[in-house]
Amino acid sequence: MFKDTPPKKVILIATQQIGDVLLSTPLLKSMRTAWPNAIIDVLVYRNTSSILMGNPDCNNIIESDNHPSLGAYLKLIKTLFRKYDLAVTTQGNDRAHQYAFIAGKKRIGLIPNLKKKHWWKKLSCLRWSLLDEENTHTVVQNLHLADLMGIERQYALTPTKADSSDAITHLNEQLRFNLTEIPYTIIHPMPMWHYKQWTDSGWIALIEHAINLGHHVIITGGPAIAEQNYALQLTKHFVGNETGFVTSLAGKTSFAEMSTLLNHAAAYVGPDTATTHLAAACGTPTLAIFGPTNPVKWAPWPMGYHESKSPWQRYSPEYQMVSNVLLLQGRGECVPCHKAGCDDNNNSYSQCLDTLEAKRVIQAFRRLIKVDIEVVPVR
Repeated sequence: MFKDTPPKKVILIATQQIGDVLLSTPLLKSMRTAWPNAIIDVLVYRNTSSILMGNPDCNNIIESDNHPSLGAYLKLIKTLFRKYDLAVTTQGNDRAHQYAFIAGKKRIGLIPNLKKKHWWKKLSCLRWSLLDEENTHTVVQNLHLADLMGIERQYALTPTKADSSDAITHLNEQLRFNLTEIPYTIIHPMPMWHYKQWTDSGWIALIEHAINLGHHVIITGGPAIAEQNYALQLTKHFVGNETGFVTSLAGKTSFAEMSTLLNHAAAYVGPDTATTHLAAACGTPTLAIFGPTNPVKWAPWPMGYHESKSPWQRYSPEYQMVSNVLLLQGRGECVPCHKAGCDDNNNSYSQCLDTLEAKRVIQAFRRLIKVDIEVVPVR
């Protein structure tokens, strides 16, 4: 497409949730590898921009509010208007395509479906690809756009990056031990939505087991008060434990510091959430606990996996393991249902996760860290 005259200015539009932005970094890397001298900017929502900190493939991060006011929208239009030779959108929604039309002289993007109402998106794009929500992993879906640009695919995700020495110093001060010297497991128990959440008793049993293996346990979470309170609630079960320690860092680390923490961890365990994707991208041995979500589309992308098909099957009654990621799903004939839990809303319960036994998770955890599979009884 730009074989003879590479674009000088490109914008990638990734106005999505934070995990989706991380999954777009292989496409960003593909563009940087193909066009090393181009200015490549990324448009993201303000609350997701931190996942791109330290990314060497991005020149500038342009932030937008999720629902901008008229004044903010007009200011953004002025910032973008016809500044780019090429605009690429990883979203098929109207707003993303409007941004692409405003910003780029040429446009490439995803189209949600072939319904008539999307005619203008097809007309606007020089080339487009149809969005597949069931059978194509998000990383591969984004890389279809690299194919349309005629550039080579790069499959590796790019985690956030902080100054390593400063991050370690700050983390050591909070943990009160040297994270490069003591083995620890990171537990990230609380996802954004309730329907992705495992049980309290399950997390307690897993933490106790990790402690019995000689691991310090670090509980992580976002800045939301509910996440911080939940992490503290879990730590209270282990106050005065003589065999190990449990520390909460929920709400106390940036994504860049989280990458540093993950780089030195013995293991990470978490549900379907952005931090689980980050753990996989960092190469950390990662146990991902999934329920209603379709893993073919959304499971973490394993480090070193460079194939055009999804690394995951829709369902396994036991577990799936690829590279550094072990995927464990709750059981049920409806798994994965592709819904937001049994009641199909973000605050719903999910029977497949509510009935997921701690024993299964502990077995998976031991397999992940290469300990014999015999399980210590759960109290």
